[in-house]
Amino acid sequence: MITGSNTDAAQMKPPLRNIGVIGWLRENLFNNLFNSLLTLVTIYGLWLFVPPLIRWVFIDSLWFSSAEACRDIEGACWSIIPNNVSFIFFGFFPEGQQWRPLTAMLLLFALVFYSKNRKHWRQSLAIYWLLGLIVMGGLMHGGVFGMPVVETAQWSGFPLTLMLALFGMVGAYPLGVLLALGRRSKLIGIKSLCVVYIELIRGVPLISLLFMSSVMFPLFLPEGVSFDKVLRAQVAIILFAAAYIAEVVRGGLQAIPAGQYEAANALGLSYAKTMRLIVLPQALKIVIPPSVGILISAFKDTSLVVIIALYDVLKTTKVTLSNPQWMGYSSEAYLFLAVLYFVCCYAMTSYSRRLEKELHAGH
Repeated sequence: MITGSNTDAAQMKPPLRNIGVIGWLRENLFNNLFNSLLTLVTIYGLWLFVPPLIRWVFIDSLWFSSAEACRDIEGACWSIIPNNVSFIFFGFFPEGQQWRPLTAMLLLFALVFYSKNRKHWRQSLAIYWLLGLIVMGGLMHGGVFGMPVVETAQWSGFPLTLMLALFGMVGAYPLGVLLALGRRSKLIGIKSLCVVYIELIRGVPLISLLFMSSVMFPLFLPEGVSFDKVLRAQVAIILFAAAYIAEVVRGGLQAIPAGQYEAANALGLSYAKTMRLIVLPQALKIVIPPSVGILISAFKDTSLVVIIALYDVLKTTKVTLSNPQWMGYSSEAYLFLAVLYFVCCYAMTSYSRRLEKELHAGH
């Protein structure tokens, strides 16, 4: 009898309220009085907010029409995007030549996509990037193969945003690593210079650096000597982001146990080999999440270049909204920009998580 009872008990299924959807709801949303009330209030708020939003975005909206047709609707006028997509993305780049920045962006995306695979991290990858950058520079500037020259003052829109963000990230990270190593140096002169630089840059906003690079820096140059405005903005972004990356990397260096350094000394490794082969590979893995956070912030901060009269994708959208024909549709335009920025930032976040998993960061 005991054996039979045990067999019957083993075959009995748990109560329905403890498994499946009902069990999940009970455990996560209705496990106590406070959470139950909070769940009900949230559901009520979503009921009030979501249906009107869906109606405004999809049902009562127009997607491909004129501005006049949008005056008589209650929904969103998404027509502002297809009617102005050329200017929003490419700005003042000459008409008829906009295939050049489009091709450059596609080539950039192809290189980034190819570089995502760690199996491709070989010396040949650097050659591909070098050739790709040369081709992209030729497409943007022109002057070769019969393409007319386009001055950097006309580089605007999304290509300018991508260029400032990409080269800002590429330039800021190695500089930040060097600053972090310098701040931990035993040489008092190098350490002091790094500390002063990091604290000075972190103590001022990016707008001030952009303003100084555009307005004040040319005042110190000899007469007749000038630097390109885009290049000055690029350098300001690199210097700004590098100071924050330096502190993140320094935190990773401090997390490495002292035994790692002692083992390197026991093997007779020099300082350079110790950092390159033992310490930095471990430290940089640890700081992947905060490093990506800083790089995402730098990507979004490229919109501040408008203060020095550079027309990134945010500024070209604002110029579109200044057209009397499209005034009043700022919600649609800025929602489109929000989606664009979100896609780019989420792609970086997603790749960083995959890279952490591949490198087994934290283990």
